[in-house]
Amino acid sequence: MFRRTFWFTAGAAAGVWATTKVNRKLKQLTPESLAAQAADKALEAGHRLKDFALDVKAGMLQREDELNDALGLRADPDRPGNVTALPGQRRLRAIQNDHDHRSGPLRVTYNRNEDH
Repeated sequence: MFRRTFWFTAGAAAGVWATTKVNRKLKQLTPESLAAQAADKALEAGHRLKDFALDVKAGMLQREDELNDALGLRADPDRPGNVTALPGQRRLRAIQNDHDHRSGPLRVTYNRNEDH
C-alpha cells in the first residue's frame, strides 16, 4: 500500500515538475519575452561598447602624451586651451604671375614639379 502511494506521489511530483518546466520554456518563447530578451541583450552590448570606447579613448590620450613627451612637444602657456606648438607646415611657393600690363593677356606660368 505504501509502495503504491509512494510511486503515485513521485509520479505526480515528476509530472508537476515537467509541466512547470515546459510552461516556463513556452513563456520564454513568446514574442513579448523574446523582444524583452533582445532589448536586454542590446542594452548590455551597448554598455560593453561604451566601456570599450572609453578604454580606447583613455589609451589614445595616454599614447598621445607619450608621443608628445618623446617628441618634445609641450603645451605653450600663452596659447589658448590645450593647443600644442607644432612645427609649421611646408609652405608652397605662390604661382608666379608674369603679367606684363603692356603685353596683353594675362599669362600664368606654373611648374608642376615646383611643389615636390
